[in-house]
Amino acid sequence: MSQQENVHATKRFGEAINQGKLDTLRQVMAPGVVDHDPAPDQAAGPEGFVQFFEDFRDAFPDLEVSVEHMVCDDENVAIAYTVTGTQQGDFLGVPATGRQISARGMQIARFADGKIVERWGSSDQLGILKQLGANPAAG
Repeated sequence: MSQQENVHATKRFGEAINQGKLDTLRQVMAPGVVDHDPAPDQAAGPEGFVQFFEDFRDAFPDLEVSVEHMVCDDENVAIAYTVTGTQQGDFLGVPATGRQISARGMQIARFADGKIVERWGSSDQLGILKQLGANPAAG
């Protein structure tokens, strides 16, 4: 597949998250997709991503992922992004605060046949928790 097709799939991934149309994730991810940096308790495959983003959107119904920078080669698309939202539900044990968050993250996705087959990534979850008023160090 071409770089353009992989970039298009990456954009569909982001649109699915932003619009809450998470079934699209099943279309852009291979059935055996491997997440090298899964969230705690994240299930394997596309279903794990769907559940993770359902939970994330439950906590932040206005969740938006904005891509700040993208680079790609024939097999990989890497993005630097900012995630924003207003907490209206439980997030990592923190009850709804009504506070807005903004956090940076990065993701690299490897593609085969136009679908994501591997993902590496990191988001600033500690920064999110601090913005919500949690004290993760007090655990």
